[in-house]
Amino acid sequence: MKATSILQQCDPRFKLLGLGALVLAFAMINDLRLVPLILATTFILWSLSGLSPAFILRRLRYPSLLLVLLLLGLPLAVGDQAWLAWGPLTIYQEGLAAAALIGARFLGIFLSALILLNTSPLTTNIKAMRALGMPWILVDLALLVLRYLQVIGQDYRQMRTAMRARGFRGDRLGPRQLQTIAWLTGSLLVRSYERSDWIYRAMRLRGYGQNVEQAHGFRARRLDFLMLGLILAVSLLITGLSLPLNLSS
Repeated sequence: MKATSILQQCDPRFKLLGLGALVLAFAMINDLRLVPLILATTFILWSLSGLSPAFILRRLRYPSLLLVLLLLGLPLAVGDQAWLAWGPLTIYQEGLAAAALIGARFLGIFLSALILLNTSPLTTNIKAMRALGMPWILVDLALLVLRYLQVIGQDYRQMRTAMRARGFRGDRLGPRQLQTIAWLTGSLLVRSYERSDWIYRAMRLRGYGQNVEQAHGFRARRLDFLMLGLILAVSLLITGLSLPLNLSS
């Protein structure tokens, strides 16, 4: 990934620390008056990320659908004071406020994580977690899972192409098609297990498990400290504003 925006140039370790602070700050908000601050913070992060709106909307599509189903039921089932009544349906003020607050916090947390994590490659983020003290075994597992998801996907595409060349029609589900799909899934699982066993034996022969420290190669700059300081300042501001409002409510 070519670093073309401010966030893409920042040290991924500092972005992970800033993300943790923002998530904690957003999770503490229980007052609708702070929702504009969540949205403004998220918009500023997006403007500094260099990510296109189409990219954000594609990643937001499926998680938001699940949340919308939940939020649509809250105004109809939670609360005592009716805000709007239409036939047998009644929308309650408390449920509507809860749905708006949950939706805003979801957007703030999810979009902040999406923006900060996608301004660096996934492998770089995993190495940054190791540099921050994440156990090395978890880092290796994450890297191996990332690699073998790609390998399994490639094997699946090759096997699907071969099956289609032999006349398989995946758009018609019947007993024969289900049997073929089950065979394909089982074959992928067996091949992935055998491959992982080979890789593990080869790694053990080369001394894997000795917990040898490796240099992470990250180097902090003034921009990194400045960006982390700004994110922490915003997080402290949100926390400072939310605590009195939570106590008074």
